[in-house]
Amino acid sequence: MNCTLPIPVLKSRAKALAKRDRIPLSRALDQMARTQGFSAWSLLAAQEAQSRQNQLLSCLAPGDLVLLGARPGKGKTLMGLQLIADAVADGGRGVFFSLEYTQADVVARLRQLDVDPQALGAVFGLDVSDDISADYVVAQVAGMPSGSLVVIDYLQLLDQRRDHPDLAHQVTALRNCAQRQGLIIVLISQISRNYDPSVRPIPELSDVRLPNPLDLNLFSKTCFFGDGGVRITPVAA
Repeated sequence: MNCTLPIPVLKSRAKALAKRDRIPLSRALDQMARTQGFSAWSLLAAQEAQSRQNQLLSCLAPGDLVLLGARPGKGKTLMGLQLIADAVADGGRGVFFSLEYTQADVVARLRQLDVDPQALGAVFGLDVSDDISADYVVAQVAGMPSGSLVVIDYLQLLDQRRDHPDLAHQVTALRNCAQRQGLIIVLISQISRNYDPSVRPIPELSDVRLPNPLDLNLFSKTCFFGDGGVRITPVAA
């Protein structure tokens, strides 16, 4: 089942409906979802997120260093976890590093995706250590087979501690690790508050929030998504 109208159009119509009929926006969104064959907006949104994830996973290759960016609330972390869950389901291995969430938070988000963390088994790793940095990640993933998926949540938090190397050094180390071992490393990224979705429905490289200088050409691919859909692009060397 696929939407016949873009998500932004459906949201706009739902807002107009809520205002006209003086009903909660959530109810109006559910009504819009039913026009597309879904019983609730949450189910429509879940399918759209799955579609984005499938599109990204099919574009990834061993040795890739990927920048995954979107505004808050768009499902970046959920997409990263779904990528790993699907990689594991396909017989691969994956590990999720987070400087943002606790283990309980990550488990709760996996359950949002109808993924049982225990069912993933030993081929799934979760690390929420305060010591996470590029060097830490490289040490932890040593020996993982080619094609394994590594997701780091998220880029900007790697730059918080003064006792860690600068962000450019860390991203270079992660790129070298991905290429050396044939891993797929995905870095989740924040988007600048100056980004205006009414001007560009999907963010671009220039919209990445960078507290310190970083050559974004270190990445091999970018995946940005928003109300305008998803865009996956190779980064020019």
